[in-house]
Amino acid sequence: MATSVRAKPDGSPPPAAPPSSPGPRGHRATSRGWRSTLYRWDLKAIPYVFITPFFLTFAAFGLFPLIYTGWLSLNRVELGGDPTWKGLENYTDLATSEFFWNALFNTFTIGVIATVPQLLMALGLAHLLNYKLRGRGFFRVAILAPYATSIAAATLVFAQLFNTDYGMINGLLGWIGIDPVNWESSKWPAQIAISVIVTWRWTGYNALIYLAAMQAVPQDLYEAASLDGASRWRQFISVTIPSIRPTILFTIIVSTIGATQLFGEPMLFGGSVGISGGSGNQFQTLSLLMYEKGWVTGALGQASAIAWVMLLLLLLVGGVQALVTRHNRKKLGG
Repeated sequence: MATSVRAKPDGSPPPAAPPSSPGPRGHRATSRGWRSTLYRWDLKAIPYVFITPFFLTFAAFGLFPLIYTGWLSLNRVELGGDPTWKGLENYTDLATSEFFWNALFNTFTIGVIATVPQLLMALGLAHLLNYKLRGRGFFRVAILAPYATSIAAATLVFAQLFNTDYGMINGLLGWIGIDPVNWESSKWPAQIAISVIVTWRWTGYNALIYLAAMQAVPQDLYEAASLDGASRWRQFISVTIPSIRPTILFTIIVSTIGATQLFGEPMLFGGSVGISGGSGNQFQTLSLLMYEKGWVTGALGQASAIAWVMLLLLLLVGGVQALVTRHNRKKLGG
């Protein structure tokens, strides 16, 4: 029932009613509204805040150098000079450059010589460590020690071992009646020596990757193969290798990428002529050629073009990996 407001005796209007306050319920409703809004903003914005540092770092040190290098590859740029637009001239010059094709061939041969024995030995070591041996923990740490060694230290030691005049390798070859080998000046001996350094550093690392994959293989497969009379070698060929095939493919791709970017080992092995890959460019890789073009001769445009060719090669390797992976999935699905 409505309450009437009486006027004052002097005839003046009654005082206005005070504004209504929201009261305790209104305060709680407003508080719940703000909390709900902040909660929604928290769910939507906080994840982006957490990943923002990565994207900022990637944009500054990854994306921008990539785009800028691509722009430089389309220009003729001397170190300290202004760029001059040349289009694809740097790439056409590479196509007719004897030094580029020599570096590309050296990168491929050193990669093959280093990768194939490396992965084969890694498989063998992982197979041995997969069995119950005494001191397995010690051996696992020991085979990883070369990977923890710096490139400079390892290369300098092997450079002394492969020294033509007083190296231990030539001394051992002399004991069995083989003449000393000029490991630094000859093409194939130099590439073999560099491949030995790469193999020594990365075999243990790949062996631990294979070991982790082997330990994930179900033991039921080995027990069934053993009941069928399969030897350990047959189990390794018929059970272990097919089970860890994706891991083997992964290590092949990673080793190929590492071989494409090979830089420290040949540079330090060659000493004073390491940048040029020896006196006759006999072990100059694409990375060494890129460094020589950019910082020795000062042709930043050509160095940038070489960098983008290396990137295209890596993308090609990644595409091959994707095709092989898709083929294996279809094969297993079929």
